Amino acid sequence: MTTILQSSLPFAPWADDRTRRLPGIVPIPMEDWLEADSAYAGQMAERDRLIAEAPDKVLAMTPAGEAGAAELYETVLPLLPALGIALEGGVALRPDGVSVPLDPAAPLATLGRLVQEDFCLMAEGPEGHVLTGAVLCFPAGWTLAEKLGRPMMGIHRPVAKYTEDLGRRVQRLMDGVQPGRVLMRGTAHHFGGPLHNPRTESAGRAPETDLPFIRVERQGLMRLPRTGLVTFSIHTYIVRPEALSPEQAALLAEFPIRSAA
Repeated sequence: MTTILQSSLPFAPWADDRTRRLPGIVPIPMEDWLEADSAYAGQMAERDRLIAEAPDKVLAMTPAGEAGAAELYETVLPLLPALGIALEGGVALRPDGVSVPLDPAAPLATLGRLVQEDFCLMAEGPEGHVLTGAVLCFPAGWTLAEKLGRPMMGIHRPVAKYTEDLGRRVQRLMDGVQPGRVLMRGTAHHFGGPLHNPRTESAGRAPETDLPFIRVERQGLMRLPRTGLVTFSIHTYIVRPEALSPEQAALLAEFPIRSAA
C-alpha cells in the first residue's frame, strides 16, 4: 500500500524545547486544536475506506463512552468551518469535495470522516483513566480492540519507557486536564509502514529494516465539560526526511529520534 505523505512537516516535536522531552506538554488555544494539512485529501480517502470496509477495526465503544462521544461530536462540529468544511442542511462538505452526512447517532464514525485526527475517549476509573471509545484509523503499532477497556498502564504495557513512575505522572496530568483547555504534545520516530499500522502485543514491533519516513503524532488532551471524559486526539504526519525544513533537519541531527517499523 502506498504511504500517504505530507509535503512538509508543520510540527516537529524535537525542534522545540517544550516538546522534546517527556511529557512535553504545551497549552494551546481551542482554535489550534484541529488542523487540515497538505495530506488532507489522501488521509480522508483512506479514513473513508477504513470506516466503510473495516469498522470493527477502527471504531469501538463501551457504554461508558457513549455520552462522551456525543459530547465530542457537539464540541467538534462548530470548529469545522475554520478547517474549510462547510455545514449545511445536515451535510458537511469537505475541502476535497466529498459530502458527509452529519449523523449524531454515529458520532465517532462521522467525525472520523470529517477531520484527520483520531479520537480516543478516556473515562476515570479505579485504576486510572480507561479507554472507553475511539475512532482510530491510523494506529502506530497497536490495536484498538486489544486496548479498549484498559487503564493507561494496561494500554502502555509493552512500552519499555512507560514505567510506573511515568504512569503516575501521566495520571496526574490526566486528572488535571481542564474543560475547554487543550494540552498538546508530540511523538516522533523513523518509520517504514503505512498510516494504518495496527500490531498486536504478541506480534511485537516489526523488524527495523528499511525505514524511509519520519512519523510524527501531534496529540491533544482536553476534558469534555459535561461528561468529564478526557479526549485524546492524534493528528498523524508522515514525511520523507527531505521534506523537513533546514532547521528541522539540523535539530534532528542534534536530537535524534528512535526507529520503529
